[in-house]
Amino acid sequence: MTATTLSKIGEADLAWIAAERAMHAADVADDPLVLASAARSGTHALLATGRFEDALELGNAAAKYLEPRMREGDASALSLYGMLHLRAAVAAARHRERATANELLGKAEEAANSLGRDANYWHTGFGPRNVRLHQLSASLDLGDISDVIDHGPRVDTDGLPIERQVTHLIDLARALSLLAKDDQALQVLLSAEQKSPSLLRHSATTREVLRTMYRRAPVKKSSLLLALAQRCRAVNEN
Repeated sequence: MTATTLSKIGEADLAWIAAERAMHAADVADDPLVLASAARSGTHALLATGRFEDALELGNAAAKYLEPRMREGDASALSLYGMLHLRAAVAAARHRERATANELLGKAEEAANSLGRDANYWHTGFGPRNVRLHQLSASLDLGDISDVIDHGPRVDTDGLPIERQVTHLIDLARALSLLAKDDQALQVLLSAEQKSPSLLRHSATTREVLRTMYRRAPVKKSSLLLALAQRCRAVNEN
């Protein structure tokens, strides 16, 4: 299981151990693509543990190794470069560094435009639509909730990796919940569960959103909300 996957299912400590080992192996291999891929996993692990400044530093440092290959128009380098900047942008947004986040998102968008399509080189799922999803995710972390609610449902995620689709739906549900639009948020989470029960149920963000919704729900027993909250281990009521 990769570091990225481990971080997605809540195993942050194991994710960082896996990422460290991958980066060490990549350093020995002396291949910028391998190193960038390992560093990308490392940013996932660092974000999962709240080490936003470290994630930002790692993403920026690894991206520099790819610049010579990018100038040659290498699609793999463009994809990894773009994803590293997207992960660094998320770190900056969570650290409330709006200008830095916007700058990094802009670099990722340039890489996506150069690539010219949604692709999956090195399992990145990188392309214009993935950039758009990260722009919305950063907007949410920066407090621009209405932007996510207004534009999030319009993004066509068909064909993107399931993990990216589910993460986007969780972001959208979180935004709806922040405005107390709980019925809509619940429907979005149920849609995410249909795409990947395991990704949804292991998401710490999902559990946080469900707990908030459950606390203010007027009717809790035998409800769709309670059932989903129990499946996600957000509440323990029988």
